[in-house]
This record gives sequence, structure tokens and C-alpha cells, in this order.
Amino acid sequence: MTGSAEGDSGADAGARGPEVWPSGPGAPVTTASYPGTSGARAGSGPGVAVPRGVGWAVAEAREPGFVREVRERFGRYPHHVLGTLRADGSPRLTGLEADFRFGELWLGMLTGSRKGTDLHTDPRFALHANPGPGTDLSEGDVRVSGRAVPMTDEEVIRRYAAEVRPPEPFLLFRAEVTEIVRVAVRDATMIVQSWRPDAGLRTVRR
Repeated sequence: MTGSAEGDSGADAGARGPEVWPSGPGAPVTTASYPGTSGARAGSGPGVAVPRGVGWAVAEAREPGFVREVRERFGRYPHHVLGTLRADGSPRLTGLEADFRFGELWLGMLTGSRKGTDLHTDPRFALHANPGPGTDLSEGDVRVSGRAVPMTDEEVIRRYAAEVRPPEPFLLFRAEVTEIVRVAVRDATMIVQSWRPDAGLRTVRR
């Protein structure tokens, strides 16, 4: 999927169009249930309750410094690794260009792609930032988890296509964020930071 990982920040989005879907920074965090990985995905397996999450601009409004730094970390490289769930519940890893614009994190992919099929079946995903060169974690190791919501608004799709110019036909998903994690090493100390809409920012040093 063609597109830059660097886009409009949440602060700029309000002047350019819809900032978040479907609600603003004060939106409550609700849950949804999906089939478990031990059985069929059509609802016969045990349910798994997961937070619905919030849009990227909401996350950045609640924890500006941390979330902005994670977005900027994704922006250092265009290609990242997307984790989805296959129909049998096993994980699938594929490459993806993360795209931040209109105050949202977008997941774009070609129509007919396996990862698109995965997300239509079970919207849970994890996006891991390109680690970059070296092994010292000097740039930080970041990942985002959440739900991928299919975008069906034709006006939004046209606006996105006009700015990104992706190969067509394409699928577009808006990320509802349930967790953001950053791991970094400073002076031989590993610092693990995690943010969740219902719990805020937590920092652990090891």
C-alpha cells in the first residue's frame, strides 16, 4: 500500500475535516466480543471481550507527549509489520505502511489481500514499528494494538485517495487503539511504557 507514515497530526485535523470517528476525546471506552482462537470463528468458540478503543487523536489528546513520540517513531520508516488473525485463529504477519492523517491511524491494503480478509473476520490487530538498523533499541521499540474498523464513508475514502494516491482498488481501515507500547534502553535500563484508554500511561523500569 503506497502512502507516507508521516501525515497530519491530531492538532491539525480539526481544521481540515473530521477529527475522529465516531466521537470526541471524552468518548467512553466500551467492549466487543469476538470468537476465541480455540474454535471456529463463526461464533462457536468462547467469546473474548476486548476494548473497542479510541481514535488516534483521542489518544494523543489524553497523553500528548507519549503518543506523539510514538507517532513520530513510526514516521521514521515507511514499512512496518502488521499482525492479524487467520480464520483458524493462528497469527499472520505482513508488511504495511502506517499512515497518520486526519487525526487517525489508517491501515490501507489492496482489495483481496489476506490481511484484509483477516480484519473483516476479526478486527483485532497489532502493528509493530520497523526496528531500524542495529540491535540497541536506541530508537525505541514501539507497537500499537487495537481494532480495525472498515471505512465505508465514500467522501473520506476519496479524500484519503487524493492525498495518498494508493494503488487501486484498495481497502481502508481506521484504527481504534486499545494499547500503545514503547520499549527503550537508557543507561543500561530497559524502560517499558504502555498506554491504554481505560488505564492511562504506565512506566516500568527493569
